[in-house]
Amino acid sequence: MKFWPATKLFSLFSNDLAIDLGTANIVIYVRNQGVVLDQPSVVAVKTSTNEVLAAGNKAKKMLGKTPESIVACRPVRDGVIANYELTESMLRYFISEVHNNRKTLVRPRMIIGVPSGITQVERRAVEDSARQAGAREVYTIMEPMAAAIGAGLPVEEPAGNMIVDIGGGTTEVAIISLKDVVFSKSVRVGGDEMDRSIVQYVKRKYNLLIGERTAEDIKIKIGTAVLTDERKREEVKGRDLITGVPKTVILSDSEVFEALAEPISIIIEAVHSALENAPPELSSDLVDRGIMMAGGGSLLKNLDVLISKETGLPVKVAENPLLSVVLGAGKVLDALDFYQEALLK
Repeated sequence: MKFWPATKLFSLFSNDLAIDLGTANIVIYVRNQGVVLDQPSVVAVKTSTNEVLAAGNKAKKMLGKTPESIVACRPVRDGVIANYELTESMLRYFISEVHNNRKTLVRPRMIIGVPSGITQVERRAVEDSARQAGAREVYTIMEPMAAAIGAGLPVEEPAGNMIVDIGGGTTEVAIISLKDVVFSKSVRVGGDEMDRSIVQYVKRKYNLLIGERTAEDIKIKIGTAVLTDERKREEVKGRDLITGVPKTVILSDSEVFEALAEPISIIIEAVHSALENAPPELSSDLVDRGIMMAGGGSLLKNLDVLISKETGLPVKVAENPLLSVVLGAGKVLDALDFYQEALLK
């Protein structure tokens, strides 16, 4: 992913911002201008001074490859802030990058998507971090609510809307009616857990150590939630744990399917839990309306097919699943009064 062209961004801070502070990616939406930034949530800092050397794509390329004097890490884990100082530094860095390192005295309002299972302490950390990074006012919205709005679901209607938002660190399942969440389930399993499952599988079966970036590539290329007759294989390079030297193995889609079985079963369980807790009237709406999927994890091949098979409901993937949360938060930002009930109090 890359920065959107920064033309007309003559005064970013004079505009309100919607931010999807995700485990995998940070996406920033500027009011009246749309999405202006989409970068990995990775930051590289000098260990001696905590000075930010790089963030986003530049920092992601450093993961697992830095000397002792530099640390490249993800300051957001499982959808919540794991390192407060680094998150604040990362936010400042991105905001500065987008408007070409120019400073301004105008402080924007910010709306940030947070997991539905977030604690008060974790939520306060997000709000404080945004204020320290330059926000005048900070609003928070549940990620599934933002994703539902961004995916175009009619959340204001007195009818059941179901969203399954699979991000990097969490999967959010929610049933929404009248601009409020009727029931939500948040599990700390997402794309990152799928990658870790592939790492563990390859380690266990082949005594081969691979990185999470390699695992992510495998997941994207041959990962599937349902096996089909079409067979795929992928060459995987890593370090042999017995000899200590580099080694290559050939991994099949059926092996990746086996590796992903556990995280996928947890996601399916969360979907079942939401359906079991839905009021009868809203359940009847879902028979026709079905389930909407969003988030990067929803792009796993045949996951929509599996969820449809397991629930008996029609399942659709949002038109732009990777940007659903930030686009929804942006819509709320454009009409704060209308969406007042959707915000976390």
